[in-house]
Amino acid sequence: MKIGVVGLPNVGKSTLFNALTRAGAASANYPFCTIEPNVGIVTVPDARVEWLSDLYKTKSTILATIEFADIAGLVRGASKGEGLGNKFLGAIRECDAILHVVRAFDGGDIIHVEGTVNPTRDIDTINLELILADLDSVVKQIDKLDKQLKGSRDAKLIEQRELLGRIKVCLEDEKSASCALTTPKEREVARGFFLLTTKPVIYLANLPESDMPNSGATNAHFQAIAKLAASQGNGIVAVCAKIEEELSQVADDAERTELMQMYGITNSGLDRLIAESYKLLGLISFITAGEKEVRAWTIPAGTKAPQAAGAIHTDFERGFIRAEIVSFKDFQTCGTLVTAKERGLLRSEGKEYTMQDGDVVHFRFNV
Repeated sequence: MKIGVVGLPNVGKSTLFNALTRAGAASANYPFCTIEPNVGIVTVPDARVEWLSDLYKTKSTILATIEFADIAGLVRGASKGEGLGNKFLGAIRECDAILHVVRAFDGGDIIHVEGTVNPTRDIDTINLELILADLDSVVKQIDKLDKQLKGSRDAKLIEQRELLGRIKVCLEDEKSASCALTTPKEREVARGFFLLTTKPVIYLANLPESDMPNSGATNAHFQAIAKLAASQGNGIVAVCAKIEEELSQVADDAERTELMQMYGITNSGLDRLIAESYKLLGLISFITAGEKEVRAWTIPAGTKAPQAAGAIHTDFERGFIRAEIVSFKDFQTCGTLVTAKERGLLRSEGKEYTMQDGDVVHFRFNV
């Protein structure tokens, strides 16, 4: 999973990126401090994997990961090359989702590129630039398809052309491309267009320290962002970049817990962001476990057993025979795989089995 971190300059984006990934991206009180997309990879905490690793005394423990790409601050006119413009819009196209950092704190010591703090306006500014960039891309793709369709009645190309035409109408009306997608098949076809405004969005509201204990309940800026996110069907997470930066510098778990208690929060912004990312993207994890390795694998919810096996290796999917599965909850209750098998909790599942979050699985295959 790759997530592009975007936002206007000076909203706390790079500070937050540093805190999430400890990658040390430069941050300063002026636009375009980040002139190359900084990339950081973070592991997804999973107590289930840790428990199994302790049980098996495994040689290798591999957690799922999320890749964050910190894109330089966008400004009004980015789609036309203003600021650092199209270079960074192009970088977003490679991401699975967009993490939109929005300023939800007042304070004259931090320069705001628009002069005042207004989250709704700031979101509209970024969204419009993404829409305009998509419109330019769609027009070019339509021109290319029209040339290909001269003298051709290829059904696939006709389907793409029709869908691009409807997307173009939405974009010209300053609506996201996703507004034109009404079926799973259309969404799948649109993936090949690599449009920015079809990507799911998580708004990361950067709050002042004082508003974190109640998660922004009394913060008017946060409430405005939450209302907009709900209307779009997108996610939202409340964070304070300064607190997250401080937490990232504490290695001891007990000290981190104490620090979070002091600020009135129960878990870190990264933990909440990961949970929201999995929810928004419809992802789950299954686990493979043994003495050599315990590993978490991330797949879309609804994935069948053979395709889950293919996430490990294409040969596993091609030669799939069956999946031997026990839920982690049952495994933990039983204490050992042998006990789970004795109690009839270790199941043999075939090609039509839909994987569940927390399945501990061993795939049988033959190629």
